[in-house]
Amino acid sequence: QVQLVESGGGLVQPGGSLRLSCAASGFTLDYYAITWFRQAPGKEREGVSCISSSGVTTYYADSVKGRFTISRDNVKNTVSLQMNSLKPEDTAVYYCATAPECGRQNIYWGQGTQVTVSS
Repeated sequence: QVQLVESGGGLVQPGGSLRLSCAASGFTLDYYAITWFRQAPGKEREGVSCISSSGVTTYYADSVKGRFTISRDNVKNTVSLQMNSLKPEDTAVYYCATAPECGRQNIYWGQGTQVTVSS
């Protein structure tokens, strides 16, 4: 069964950190770019970051540049999103998705993990 599963979300105070993971089962992530998206209540889904299949190229939304870092471990078949200096506006459900390349149509999606930044 092809599946993407996100984990690592939770409640954190402003300025804190979280590390999200996206794990694949039933297929290998080696040939896919991975994008992290987020969606806050009442807002449109936003692309946060993307990493190429090789891991050489990464992209970040302006809102998270300098605070978030995307990385991948093709041996463990996972992609991570390290989120530092979190702000209340980072509160959202975070999803990972696969694509042939960053910016192309996404194929597989995870179920999402909730991130809440609040004091």
